[in-house]
Amino acid sequence: MDAIILQILNGLDKGGAYALIALGLTLIFGTLGVVNFAHGALFMLGAFCAVTFSMVLSTSERVRDESVTFFEAYKEVPYLEIWFGETGRTILDWSVPLSMLLAIPFMLLVGLAMERGLIRYFYKRSHAEQILVTFGLAIVLQELVKHYFGANPIPLTAPPAFAGSADIGQWFGVSGLSYPMWRIIYFLFSLAVIGAVFAFLQLTTFGMVVRAGMADRETVGLLGINIGRKFSIVFGLAAVVAGLAGVMYTPILSPSYHLGMDFLVLSFVVVVVGGMGSLGGAVVAGFLLGILQSFSSMTEIKAIVPGIDQIIIYLVAVVVLLVRPRGLMGRKGVMEA
Repeated sequence: MDAIILQILNGLDKGGAYALIALGLTLIFGTLGVVNFAHGALFMLGAFCAVTFSMVLSTSERVRDESVTFFEAYKEVPYLEIWFGETGRTILDWSVPLSMLLAIPFMLLVGLAMERGLIRYFYKRSHAEQILVTFGLAIVLQELVKHYFGANPIPLTAPPAFAGSADIGQWFGVSGLSYPMWRIIYFLFSLAVIGAVFAFLQLTTFGMVVRAGMADRETVGLLGINIGRKFSIVFGLAAVVAGLAGVMYTPILSPSYHLGMDFLVLSFVVVVVGGMGSLGGAVVAGFLLGILQSFSSMTEIKAIVPGIDQIIIYLVAVVVLLVRPRGLMGRKGVMEA
């Protein structure tokens, strides 16, 4: 019972990352019709927003270490701690969630720049050309990050309040069952972001216009609405969602330059399984495949089918597409012969 609960929780936090990236991918495909293979790079850029923010806050000064009396010794003390004392230390401890203040405007600008500077020239091109140009852009962004931050992963820590494990056994009536607190926070965060995106699309005038444009762009344009501008904003918002997903994932997996590629292929499979253009499908498939991947990584399962944890997502994708080419919740005619 303990193992089952732990694997479900592992799948939910991993599925949260898949769902957030896939949600942005689906938003872009549903509005602009663009297959954006650079979306994983946006997840990576969000993670490195957290790295940059933490580095800036940690800028330090070399000062005398008064605790050493036998000889002169020096230590690095962050300016924030020098200027604000305990408050500065607290800000440093909470640098990961606080880095969202940097990530939101930065990712919005990156998304708008990508759409206006490159993507819009490929709206009417084939999906193969869109994949090639966005994949090339992803490689460029990856190499830029590698140049400025190096090839090694950069560890970041969760705030001390969430650095330990939670006794989740009492939630399920099981004794001695604990789980990392930050993974629970990430799962709840992913639900909050997903809920915010759906509320934005369903409950605001802007969202209703976007949904109408996804269904029939030409008709909405004939009503005098600049649907192209609204879709550009949606592209920027999709970039923000991917960036925030990357920011909050940094204490779970240390950021590295290939982080985006690691998640991109899996998230694109999630989109295909859920259904191209289906926001609900992307979310459902993200959590479902995250849980399946988690269970397939159990030692007992791998003893029966070695390497199943590496291919389970692709096996599910093959089966779903054979049975239902449009995906679990895809629109009729999308990815069907």
